[in-house]
Amino acid sequence: MSVGFDFGTTNSLVSVVVGDRVIDVMDVETGRPHPSVVRYEGERVIVGREAKDALGAAGIGVHGNTVKSPKFLLGEEVVAVGGVDRSPVDIVSDVVRHVRSESLRSPQRNVLGDLDNAVVTIPVTMDGRRRAALREAFAGAGINIVQFVHEPLAALYGFIRGAADREEMTRRLARRNVLIVDWGGGTLDLTLCRVDNSQVRQLRNGGSNQVGGDEFDKVIRDGVVSRFRTREQVDEADLVSPEAQLRLLQDAERNKIELSADRAAVTFYRPSYFQSGNTLQYQLTRQELEEITRPLVSAGISEIESLLDSLSMAPGQVALVVVVGGMAAMPAIRSRLHQLFGPDRVEVPTNSATLISQGAAWIAHDRQRLRLAKPIELELARGSRMPLLEAGTPMPLGGEVKSERVHLFCADPTDGIAKFPITTPTTLSPHPQASERRTSLGVMAIRVDETAPPLHERLELEVMLDDDLVLTMTASSSQKQDEVTSEYYDLEFGLGLPGGRGVTGDDEVPTTHAATTMSPAPGLVIRANATVTKDLAAVPGDVLYKHNSSAFARHMIDHAGGATQSQVLEHLYYEPCSVCGLLWGDPKCRCGTP
Repeated sequence: MSVGFDFGTTNSLVSVVVGDRVIDVMDVETGRPHPSVVRYEGERVIVGREAKDALGAAGIGVHGNTVKSPKFLLGEEVVAVGGVDRSPVDIVSDVVRHVRSESLRSPQRNVLGDLDNAVVTIPVTMDGRRRAALREAFAGAGINIVQFVHEPLAALYGFIRGAADREEMTRRLARRNVLIVDWGGGTLDLTLCRVDNSQVRQLRNGGSNQVGGDEFDKVIRDGVVSRFRTREQVDEADLVSPEAQLRLLQDAERNKIELSADRAAVTFYRPSYFQSGNTLQYQLTRQELEEITRPLVSAGISEIESLLDSLSMAPGQVALVVVVGGMAAMPAIRSRLHQLFGPDRVEVPTNSATLISQGAAWIAHDRQRLRLAKPIELELARGSRMPLLEAGTPMPLGGEVKSERVHLFCADPTDGIAKFPITTPTTLSPHPQASERRTSLGVMAIRVDETAPPLHERLELEVMLDDDLVLTMTASSSQKQDEVTSEYYDLEFGLGLPGGRGVTGDDEVPTTHAATTMSPAPGLVIRANATVTKDLAAVPGDVLYKHNSSAFARHMIDHAGGATQSQVLEHLYYEPCSVCGLLWGDPKCRCGTP
C-alpha cells in the first residue's frame, strides 16, 4: 500500500485514501502537520513540534543545534549543526523517520499499513542532485519512494479527484487552462496545466525560492524594527543580539497569520530588545503589513506574469487559478490575484493546507503513473528534428531507468564542435507541427576533429530517463573521443484521470525516429550540425566545396552526389565577387547590377 507524503519546507504530512475519501494523518497533539524541524541535544534527536517549540522560530537553515526547513540543505555535502558536521541527507532522514513513526502511532495507523511506500511531492525547481538526496533520505527512514510528483500538479489532481462531483468538475475544466499557485513557506511553485480528454498535462512550470513565507517573516521583522527606530529615534548603533532577532521573527510569523485572518492590528512587544535595554513595542496594522510586504507580493505576481508571457498567454485565457500553501491566506496576495485574473476565477480550497499531500495520496491510490506531456526532440542539421522521447512516455518508477542510444554523424566539423540543441514543443498539440514554437532545454557541445571531412566523424548520444524524473544525455565523438553529460530536470508531465483514456501519447507523436523538417526560427540561433544519415545535403555549401569541389560542377548540381541549389548559394555567399573582389552583399559591389 502506498500513501501520499508531502515533505514540505515548513511542515510535513502523510495522507492516505480509504474507500472514497482521503484522510490526513496529523500531529496527535496539535491536529496540524508536523513541523519540518530537527534539534540535536547530544545523542538525543528531537523532531517536529517539540523541536520547533525549543527553537522558538528562525529562518531557513541552521540555528545552533537546530535545523529548520532542512529540505533546502539537500545537495550540500555537509553542514555544521551545533559544532558537529552532519549530512543533510541524515538530517532530512530524521524528519521523515519522525513523521513515519508518529503516523504509525496515530489513530489512523490501522489504515496506513507498514508505511514503507509513498508517492512523494517535490518543488518544480528541485534539481536532480537534490532529488537523489531526498530519495536517499527517505530510504534511510525506511520508506521507498514509488514516484516523485511536482507539488502543484499533485494539488490539482487532488482538487479534481477529491471534488464532491468529480465528473462535473472534469467537465467544468475540460479543454481549459488551469494555473496552480503553491505559495508556501519556502517557495512559490507554479504550474500551468491543461485539462483535456480526462487527463491533466503541464504546459509550463515556474516559481521562485525568494518569495516564500519565511522571506515575508524576515521583511516584516525588519520593517517593524526600522519603523520603531524612526518613530522612537533609536540610533542604528544600538544593536540587537541574534537571539533577540530570532524571537522577533517568531512574533512576525505569528502576527502575519493573525493579520491575514481577522485582526486589524497586532502588537509587537519585546522587552530589552536592544542591547541598550530599550524595549521594542510597535502596533502594526494590516495596511502597514501590506506596505512592508508589497515588494515580495509584486515579485511573486511578476513570476506568474512571466510564466504566462513565456507561452504568449493572457490572464483571460486561464479558466481557473487554484491557490494552495500557507501564504494563500494572505489578503494582499489574494487581492493581487483577483486583480490579475478576476475574483470569479481564483479559488482557495478549504483544504489548501493539505491538498498537496491529498493529491499525492489519490495518485498512489489510483496507481497513476506520470508520463511526458510533450516530446523531447533533438535538432539536426538543415533544420530537421528527431524525437528522442515521445509524448506519453511513462516515467520510470522506483529503481527503473529508460535508456536509448542514437547514432549520428557530424555534417560540419569546421569549428571543431558538434552541437546538440535539445528542444520541446512550447504548447500541447496532438500532432506537433514543424512550424510550431519550441522551448530550448539546452545545448550540448562536444569537440570533434575539425580536419575531418563532413559526415566522417561518428557521434553517439545516449538518452537516459530515471526515476527522479531527470533526463540525462551523454554525447561522445569517435575521433576526438570527447564526452559531455548534461542533465535536464525542468520537464512537463501528465496524469490520467480515473475513467479517462489517460495520457497515453499513442496518437500524439510518431513512434519512429524519422527526422522532420522545421521552419527556421527568427533571430540568432545555434546551427545544429549533426545528422542521422550520411546525407551530403546536410553539409553546408562552403564546407562541402572545401572537401569536394567537384560536387559543384554544373552537370552535378541537383543530381546524385552533387550540390543542391541551397549549397551553391551557401558556397557563393562566402566567396568574393569574381570582378571586384568585394564580399557578398557589400553595397559597393555593383557588378551584378543591370
